[in-house]
Amino acid sequence: MSDNTPTPDQAPGAPHPRETAQLFGQSAAEEAFLGAYTSDRLHHGWLLTGPQGVGKATLAWRIARFLLATPQADEGGLFGAPPPPTSLEFDPEHPVSHRILAGAEPGLATITRSLNDQGRLRAEIVVDDIRKLGRFFGLSSTDGGRRVVIVDSADEMNVSAANALLKMLEEPPARTTLLLISHQPSRLLPTIRSRCRTLRLSPLGASDMQAALAQAGTELPDNTDHLAALASGSVGAALRLINLGGLELYAELIGILGTLPRLDRQRALRLAESAAQRGAADRFELLLTLIDVALARLARTGATGQPPTPEAADGEAQTLARLASDPQRGRKWAEVAATITARARHGQAVNLDPAALVLDTVFKMQETASWGT
Repeated sequence: MSDNTPTPDQAPGAPHPRETAQLFGQSAAEEAFLGAYTSDRLHHGWLLTGPQGVGKATLAWRIARFLLATPQADEGGLFGAPPPPTSLEFDPEHPVSHRILAGAEPGLATITRSLNDQGRLRAEIVVDDIRKLGRFFGLSSTDGGRRVVIVDSADEMNVSAANALLKMLEEPPARTTLLLISHQPSRLLPTIRSRCRTLRLSPLGASDMQAALAQAGTELPDNTDHLAALASGSVGAALRLINLGGLELYAELIGILGTLPRLDRQRALRLAESAAQRGAADRFELLLTLIDVALARLARTGATGQPPTPEAADGEAQTLARLASDPQRGRKWAEVAATITARARHGQAVNLDPAALVLDTVFKMQETASWGT
């Protein structure tokens, strides 16, 4: 991968988690870990869970820095052990901080999807990635210090890799802490989950979201309410929306929905063509995600009798209320959402033309909007 290509554990448009100075909105998870540490109940395996983009990787790197830079109780020296720490914050000028930023900390190993023999990024973490830890443990055990392993994300391990990691959790090397980042813990082996202590991270509130985006050097859009509604408390999702023009894309999708059941075909065709442009694969993927969001918000409107707040685009509430005016229509949108999602993902798998796939989806939505009329 080139220097400009995000690594598998880095959100596009964001600094790498090891470079992120502050973690916003996750004080409860930090305090839970610190409480375990100070009470001498530090588990060898930790499962960091929560929606994608809420700071799990940032927390993992903060924990790693803290563990590797904090003297252990038996390392207090002439004047005894230092007082118990009250924060995971650590001096950025500390030698461990510098080594971590440089990727040169001998007590830290990271596991992510690796490159295959053709130099392409694998779709999953394979067993060889996990087996490399054996060499890491052997080399780092000579100084007797702490060792930390970050797996990002554990959801991406194939079965062989998961079984190899499970053996390490069952018989953990001395003074080793394994930090497993998981967006969907239900995908992990139950035996892996049972051998880890869980730290659950929550979606960010509006103020924490803005602070996190500012830290990432991202210019906020004019309407932060729209961004908050679509990002659902995920900084990673917010960065993706900002960098790929997601707010404008969703606004156009809502505008097309507003013409239903008499579809503005020219407008729909322009949307489809924009997703089929050369190099627009990420934008196409985002559009499919935003279609899922719109369908979910339609179903919710019908079920509750009220459009979700805040609006995710100008005029959205009026369009949702008209198209999902009662629980029966809400159920219809929920049913079609499952169909559309399955069709779209199948179309991607068989490399269906993106423009044709988008138009097929819009026509299905038109058919649903015409139901009962």
